[in-house]
Amino acid sequence: MMRTIPASELIINDDGSIFHLHLRPEQLADTVILVGDPGRVALVAEHFENIECNVSNREFNTVTGTYKGKRLTVLSTGIGIGNIDISVTELDALANVDFATRQEKAEKKQLTLVRLGTSGAIQPDIKVGDFLFSRTSVGFDGLLSYYKGRDAVCDLELEEAFVKHTGWYEKMPRPYFIDADKTLFEHFKDSTVEGMTIAAPGFYAPQGRWVRLEPHDARLNEKIESFDFNGRRITNFEMEGSALAGLAALMGHRAATICTIIAQRIALDACTDYKPFVQKMIAMALDKLAAL
Repeated sequence: MMRTIPASELIINDDGSIFHLHLRPEQLADTVILVGDPGRVALVAEHFENIECNVSNREFNTVTGTYKGKRLTVLSTGIGIGNIDISVTELDALANVDFATRQEKAEKKQLTLVRLGTSGAIQPDIKVGDFLFSRTSVGFDGLLSYYKGRDAVCDLELEEAFVKHTGWYEKMPRPYFIDADKTLFEHFKDSTVEGMTIAAPGFYAPQGRWVRLEPHDARLNEKIESFDFNGRRITNFEMEGSALAGLAALMGHRAATICTIIAQRIALDACTDYKPFVQKMIAMALDKLAAL
């Protein structure tokens, strides 16, 4: 018997839109660009030939329109893993749940979810201004472990090697390693640098920063930088990619994270005027997605 999803589990607003995103199913394109900064939605949408809808609620700004004839949605998620949990779950519900019956649709729709973000590099050869494709995302957040099937979509051998190499503190969430969609990796690999990216649950101690509160393991970043698994290394930090890749894999969607590098942690350098780099990344990604 088909499960009916209770109103408390899937909240639908009076206007027929989903609770946080305030989108109705017909307003969602099959290809979605995710950005963190609500202001960055306009940077993407200014390239659109026409706009169908422009919806805003809290940090979630959404525009659906067309670029070179391809229908696209751009959505801001705000900062952090928790907002990715909300965004991806609600995007999937918009695509694959019948709001009238509150039941899953018999035929599932596969969304293409591409996050365009900013990031700090932790390897000396990754330069400010590079576009880095997270071929593998490393979750320090623990989110995916709340969902059934976590181990089936993760690289457990890589996880064990990393835990052993770092002497991982057992009271922190266990890291998980999840690959981006392989077809998206192939599609973008001529325009990006390949990387393995940590998604941290915070900006400061979870990324090894020390302002007034000392990180539990002050040498953790050194261990991360020296980690090598069959010639692969960890290249950069950000804050959302692991949840995006993990939830998409569990739900049957295609997902990837591409970040403009705006800080070089090894050189102790950061670029605060990074808007031109981001604009170039957006233009590149739009052209690639239009051709997909």
